[in-house]
Amino acid sequence: MERPLTEHIRPDGAPLSIAEYEGFGGYGALRKALLGMTPSQVQQEVKASNLRGRGGAGFPTGAKWSFVPAEAAGPKYVISNSDEMEPGAFKDRLLMEGNPHQLLEGLILAGYATGADRAYIFLRWEYRRSADCIARAIDEAYRGGYLGRDILRSGYSLEMRLHVSAGRYICGEETALLNALEGRRGTPRSKPPFPQLSGLWGRPAVVNNAETLSNIPHIIARGAEWFRGLSRCADGGTKLYGVSGRVKRPGAWELPMGTTIREILEERAGGMKEGFVLRAILPGGASTEFLLPEHLDVPMDFDSCMKAGSRLGTGTLIVLDDRTCPVGMVHNLTRFFARESCGWCTPCREGLPWLERILGSLEAGDGRDGDLDILESHTRLLGPGHTYCALAPGAMEPLQSALKCFREDFERHIREGTCPWR
Repeated sequence: MERPLTEHIRPDGAPLSIAEYEGFGGYGALRKALLGMTPSQVQQEVKASNLRGRGGAGFPTGAKWSFVPAEAAGPKYVISNSDEMEPGAFKDRLLMEGNPHQLLEGLILAGYATGADRAYIFLRWEYRRSADCIARAIDEAYRGGYLGRDILRSGYSLEMRLHVSAGRYICGEETALLNALEGRRGTPRSKPPFPQLSGLWGRPAVVNNAETLSNIPHIIARGAEWFRGLSRCADGGTKLYGVSGRVKRPGAWELPMGTTIREILEERAGGMKEGFVLRAILPGGASTEFLLPEHLDVPMDFDSCMKAGSRLGTGTLIVLDDRTCPVGMVHNLTRFFARESCGWCTPCREGLPWLERILGSLEAGDGRDGDLDILESHTRLLGPGHTYCALAPGAMEPLQSALKCFREDFERHIREGTCPWR
């Protein structure tokens, strides 16, 4: 089984130096592209690879790049979204701390393909070790001639900077990220215009997830057909899948796109800990809907997860066991989303704290008849089309599926006047 993203990451997690990365063929794809391919050819290779964004939305990467107008004069930007504040997600940190030059090479290739002359890596402030690894790698890349003016004497120039953000979950949304980069409040922008036409400081900008960008050097070095062959579905490549919760071996693994939940949970994570029984899974982080044990054979790819009633999201599974209160779990997630709301629109700003208070009352034994009706109505009122961005609709996904899958648990909290798991 090929693992292009992680095969050279050390077991101790120490980052690869530029010399080590070059020894494994690193920056060979950049040399191939700059000295033998046009930007359009790089775009076409990425399109043909069927690489879809690994940040959660799953938009085709090559198609996203193609929206940048080639004829636009003036600065253009490429940005790595390394914010990774989705609860349960830790895949990008593994890549940034284990093989930071892989991300840099992918970002440089993205810049060349889109005609960008400036690049940013947008990082959450809590990832301090990641920041150290990336800053060191950027310095090495400049000294190695892979960044700056006239890279590899190709005529292409790119300046790159690391931006350590003040934080907030909403900054993972690409237009809120752009506002934060500009030194403004991290709130989403209305679309259109889309960032590829009017993004950072009103200039064309492409924002890609760190895992997405880390795939680019391998696609250019070995070709689109090879990349498609790594997958078990129509989406190309491998995927970093993670598992957290009461399993024997929580962690992250690079596996073919389309690997089933059962294989990830039982073969990689070792199954449930002794004395615990699987009850449900959030397959793609905190803002996805619950899947049940009957869904264990669902392939973890974009289309299959959607057909099963959830989303692939970040591909990081959060496991709910039979000793954890589902109401308490959803309360914890809703509290996070309420705290992280940017406050821009009323449904999100006012609705999420209200839901958090109702769920808190249920957990405290103070639930009342009618609370579940209020919760259910708000899963619709805060759903898609009713808010300025996708934060509140994402927060509603675990809640609405919990109300459907664990209705009896919610009712017991009201009927018994306490949390049954205490």
